[in-house]
Amino acid sequence: MGGSLLDQLNPQQREAARTIYGPVLVLAGAGTGKTRVITFRIAYMLQQGIPPEQILAMTFTNKAAREMKERIAAMVTPAVARQVTVGTFHSFCARVLRQDIAVLGFTPSFTIADDSDQQGILKQAAGELGLLSDNLPLGEVKWYIGDCKNRLLTPDQAIRTADTETEAAKAHIYRRYQQILENQNMLDFDDMLFLVYRLFHEHPDRLEKYRDRYRFLLVDEYQDTNMVQFKMIEMLAGDRCNLCVVGDDDQSIYGWRGAVVDNILGFPQYFHHKGVKEVRLEQNYRSTNKILTAANRVIAANTARFDKKLWSANGDGDNLAVVKTASAEDEAGFVANMILQEIATDSQRCYHDFAILYRSNHMSRQLEQSLRQAGVPYRLVGGQEFYHRKEIKDAAAYLKLLVNPREDQSFLRIIGVPARGIGDKAISELKRLQQTEHLPFCRLIGSDAFLGLVAGRGHASARAFSQTLEKHRRLFGEPGDLANKTIAYLREIGYLDGLVKIYRDREDAESRQENVYEFINSIAQFEKKCEQPPTLADYLENFALLDDNDRTAEEEENADAVTLSTVHAAKGLEFPVVFLVGMEFNIFPHERAVRDNSLDEELRLFYVAITRAKTRLFISHAGTRMRYGMEKIQRPSQFLKLLPEELVDKCRPEDLFQTMGKDDLNQKFADIFAMLGGQ
Repeated sequence: MGGSLLDQLNPQQREAARTIYGPVLVLAGAGTGKTRVITFRIAYMLQQGIPPEQILAMTFTNKAAREMKERIAAMVTPAVARQVTVGTFHSFCARVLRQDIAVLGFTPSFTIADDSDQQGILKQAAGELGLLSDNLPLGEVKWYIGDCKNRLLTPDQAIRTADTETEAAKAHIYRRYQQILENQNMLDFDDMLFLVYRLFHEHPDRLEKYRDRYRFLLVDEYQDTNMVQFKMIEMLAGDRCNLCVVGDDDQSIYGWRGAVVDNILGFPQYFHHKGVKEVRLEQNYRSTNKILTAANRVIAANTARFDKKLWSANGDGDNLAVVKTASAEDEAGFVANMILQEIATDSQRCYHDFAILYRSNHMSRQLEQSLRQAGVPYRLVGGQEFYHRKEIKDAAAYLKLLVNPREDQSFLRIIGVPARGIGDKAISELKRLQQTEHLPFCRLIGSDAFLGLVAGRGHASARAFSQTLEKHRRLFGEPGDLANKTIAYLREIGYLDGLVKIYRDREDAESRQENVYEFINSIAQFEKKCEQPPTLADYLENFALLDDNDRTAEEEENADAVTLSTVHAAKGLEFPVVFLVGMEFNIFPHERAVRDNSLDEELRLFYVAITRAKTRLFISHAGTRMRYGMEKIQRPSQFLKLLPEELVDKCRPEDLFQTMGKDDLNQKFADIFAMLGGQ
């Protein structure tokens, strides 16, 4: 039975799937079927009699976790598949901390700080220390704190090891920031990893509990792990070390957010005492051989890597086109017109077959403008997301106060939304009172001590606000029926109907109210997917752990539209036709990498961009581009010299618009515009 299952894999995939015991390193090149290998491996393990509850598979995105669960369920029974733990690092850590965080000084009802919460706490911490300054940007401090946690540095250790005054200031802000988080029973995303490491390190009995439960570990996208994730995996693996990691060092492109490529490069040395098995997946199922040969040639310029050569049974395909345009505006126009020509001349082509990739987000503006003018529909990956909207964050903050009454950040966010007669003066009194009473705002606002300081409407509103919170906290104490409870709560506390007061424009207010109801729909959908009636804390944890893939509406993702994306955000995606724009000196590679002489990761990013393409790849660069408010002459990227000359057609836009006669093309474009409702 097991043999017939693995017969569906190629020899290298089969070798990776059937090696169950000991440390296994699967080097999965781009498009070589790594998810297939992981899911077949889990199914094979189950067929060999390994209990499903002993298997833990960790990924980096919820989308990858969902896909794995669905594939496993299709190969075994859904009931068995549900017993396998498959999820992101953060969802696994949340599960561990809900059970065991009390020994670290938090309560299991902790909430997870989002970006705006972190910004508010950082501002408070820096202000209290007299360090709020334009010379010390809070974004820079936030990055520093995350980096400290990824390197397992506590605030006191950061203070002791600070080399400069600026670093010492950041370290002191880190300490105060952490104190405020703990006082409010909040964790940020880096805490979730760091605290699990601390739990395992400081409480060996807890570590042993999880080692005993999870005897077989799999890690997806291993090249993206940071130091704390590596330590956590190493501790969980223990002496048993049934650890399979799957990744590609050539696609390690997140060093700027803490990923350590040495985790994968050093895997054979880290676990050599256990006898590491290496398997290399090189057969690519995505691209043509000319695209893969170009990618192989490019990435070979990096010396610190595992040698791999991707190949395909998909045929040679077309040469890569390297296109020079006069200006960035012309480049954007070329891309839009080339897409129209492809659509007009190939009846099999749809808009969603095309992707436009660029090194940095700001480069999308000119492209968007040209696509709009040409009537080409597009979707922007990483734009303003539904869950980032103010009214959604406000609604979530109201709910977080029910689960975690100590969370002052959410309290301050919504106490004046809508206005309820509790103004700045009353809030100042509340903050002053907190310094002596040492209680969270939720407790203080209904206390006699505070109510004695306010009169009139403010007094009545504060009492009603406090009573409403307490009432609905009790109602949400029972699991289930979350959506209806949320409607009742947001209505009684004055938020749902109060949107009209907040946003004077009626149309705007109604639109935002519809968004809040859509948010409530998401709660209902979450409930529907849960096997057991969920608690509000369950939903809020799910909400906090949403990633960018989850935040893209399904209908938008499936829409017939061209995809615009940075190369970073496009990792894991594939498209028949890819346009890689802006391949110019100090743009790609980025000028910061050129300045720091750290081109290895930029080269890997170029490799990732090339391997997104299935059949056609257009790489363009402009002669001039507006930069820093001035028109600048641009040089082609030095990376273009790495492409094999025999596989590249160097051309100008006019060379590519020869497929059809001009009159034929004009008629085709007119037909397309008419179909789109254009003029």
